[in-house]
Amino acid sequence: MEIVSIALLIAIVYLLQKNKSHYTSRIERLEVRIMDLQKLLQQNVFSKPAEPTSTAPVNKPEEVKRPPDPLPIPKVAKDQGEVIANSLETIPKPVKAIGRPVPQRPAYKAPEPELSFFERYPDLEKFIGENLINKIGIAILVLAIGFFVKYAIDNNWVGPVGRVAIGVVFGGILIGIAHRMRNSYKAFSSVLVGGGLAILYFTITLAYHQFHLFNQLTSLIILIAITCFAVVLSLLYDKQELAVIALVGGLSSPFMVSSGEANYVGLFTYIVLLNVGMLVIAYYKSWRILNATAFGLTVLVFCLILSSLTGPTYLTGFVYASILYLLFFWINVANNIKENRQFIASDFSILLVNTSLYFAAGLYLLTVMHHENMRGLFSVSLAVINLLLSFALFKNKRADSNILYLLIGITLTFISLTAPIQLNGHYITMFWAAETVLLYWLYLKSKIQLMKLASLIIWAAMIISLLMDWGYLYRSSALTLNIIANKGFITTLMTAISSYLMYLQIIKDENKQIYQLEIPADVYRYASFILLFMSGLLEVNHQFLNRYPNTDLNVLYLLLYVPAFVYVFYFISKRIGRILQPWIVNAVIIMVCVAVYLLSISIIFNLEYVALVGHKLSANHFYAHFLGAVFMAILLYHLVLTLKDNLGDDVKQIATWICSAVIVTFLSLEICLAFNLLFYSPTTSIDRIETVYVQVGLPILWALCSFALMILGMQLKVQTLRIISLTLFSITLVKLFAFDIQGIPPAGKIAAFFCLGVILLIISFMYQKVKKILVDGDKKEADV
Repeated sequence: MEIVSIALLIAIVYLLQKNKSHYTSRIERLEVRIMDLQKLLQQNVFSKPAEPTSTAPVNKPEEVKRPPDPLPIPKVAKDQGEVIANSLETIPKPVKAIGRPVPQRPAYKAPEPELSFFERYPDLEKFIGENLINKIGIAILVLAIGFFVKYAIDNNWVGPVGRVAIGVVFGGILIGIAHRMRNSYKAFSSVLVGGGLAILYFTITLAYHQFHLFNQLTSLIILIAITCFAVVLSLLYDKQELAVIALVGGLSSPFMVSSGEANYVGLFTYIVLLNVGMLVIAYYKSWRILNATAFGLTVLVFCLILSSLTGPTYLTGFVYASILYLLFFWINVANNIKENRQFIASDFSILLVNTSLYFAAGLYLLTVMHHENMRGLFSVSLAVINLLLSFALFKNKRADSNILYLLIGITLTFISLTAPIQLNGHYITMFWAAETVLLYWLYLKSKIQLMKLASLIIWAAMIISLLMDWGYLYRSSALTLNIIANKGFITTLMTAISSYLMYLQIIKDENKQIYQLEIPADVYRYASFILLFMSGLLEVNHQFLNRYPNTDLNVLYLLLYVPAFVYVFYFISKRIGRILQPWIVNAVIIMVCVAVYLLSISIIFNLEYVALVGHKLSANHFYAHFLGAVFMAILLYHLVLTLKDNLGDDVKQIATWICSAVIVTFLSLEICLAFNLLFYSPTTSIDRIETVYVQVGLPILWALCSFALMILGMQLKVQTLRIISLTLFSITLVKLFAFDIQGIPPAGKIAAFFCLGVILLIISFMYQKVKKILVDGDKKEADV
């Protein structure tokens, strides 16, 4: 064996080497031809004579010689085309004649990436000297002035009015110096202004708390005036740092002059007016840092106030929270809409956080006010508000489309949240079932991808909610629902209808993808069929399980429901194209149905024993079982036809054996159940009936089945059926003579042997009668 392997290896190496030398010679010849072709093309391109440079007239030649015909290009094999193409790429391209230059398109310039800190300030020394030191210096100067004023106060150099005057003067001096330097040193002057404003704020605060020079209202008015003055300076110097200082001072002012008494209306009104000023600034200036600072500080202040609200003031907090919610929405969109600018991530983040915090605050206030039943209405109101805002921006026609999608997404979110907030249990599922269809319909009308995405997400949430409903409704045996008219059946049926309507809408959609993801429409179609099936399955199981506890009667009626549903669905699908399934799907469904039926048949025998012997159940329930057996027989018939029309010859033979075995087993079990019902009596036990049936009835039944298979095999000229028939006859004879003959009563022996003998004689006669036809048919099948 080793010598043979070595010889085979040597032969393979020799063949490979021979082929290699053959292909090498072919490649060399091809290269020579390509070089000739390249030279020829170069001669044709560059053989044009140079144009005369003299301005004198040139006599035309009497005759123009045609260039020689190019040499014939040798034919090249198809697999050598790539080599020729690569060689032709190296041929120099002909030079264009002198003429007008071809304008070149400007090259695409990629957007410059955002610079890091060290890239923006390559000279660290310059950054420290021009930006950092001045801020540290003004802070130290403010502290020095504060220490000086404190020292003067401690030594009683000046009285209360003088102390306040010193603070105001020093603050004014810093602001005046900054104003003189505003053109030459903008950054430094803005820092000085910030220091001066800080001195003014603290001076007025001390004048109210420490020296009581002003009452609360006067102090607040002065602080508001300082804030307005700071806003004017920020706009004058075009520095948002000053606006931030004005904001911090403005929000701190009420607490600076607070007397400890709770005046929530006044405080909320002041915060709203301050943020109205921020809205005016935001309309003219794109100062996102100011917007974010205003939002963050206002949220902080509002949370502090919210924690101290009491019963009578909850409604006040709710009203002002709503006003602030709308204010911050417009603060973050005003300048972008005015300048027709694109929104960035920070804008979207503030809008989302603003909406989320307002929603959380609203739910909290409604809960503490004991208006839980209004939470769903609050969610719907938020959805309507965002829808109106999106409509207003859409009518403006200057807003970025992304902000419209965000508002529509927020609208859909609050509509979806309304169900779990306001409703309970299955009502949430039904609400989402209707919403998912509505949203997809709106998507088809508007072509807004966000609606499509929301529809698919809500459909998935509907399925999860339905599973939770099933666990709650059908898990408990103590809960008995009305027949058909109950929330479990109606909810499942509604989700099935919703899924099928989704399928009908998706097949109309020209764009099947959603954010680079395509979900096949058949997913929703099959989901609707499964949900429709489960609606009846769970209903049947629940009703018989709860009304007939501690029995398996639910299994008996499930074995009626399953084949009946499958057959009715199969029958309807043949006539309605939209629910027509591929043959393989129908075959698999029927096979699963048959498998479940056969695996559950032992439970039916136990039920029959309980009904006949224990008298715990009425035997009339078995009429339902035999009705289910009729549907099962019809399904088996359609399964055989489906496999016969669609399977190949090799697979068809295996399927014929399996189907024959299943049919014989099915008939054997069903007739046994029927015999027990027919012949049971107090004097004839079920065990005795089954023993006689196994010894006498089964041989007769199997013989009849074998006879039927033989007739079909002869009529259809299918050899496999005839072989199965003979095999079944053989099994019947072995069973009869080896196991059953000892215990069969005389009448049973006569009946069994008589039937078998007659059937065998008939089959033998039929074989002789149609022998020539069968042989010819088998030959034709073999030829095919």
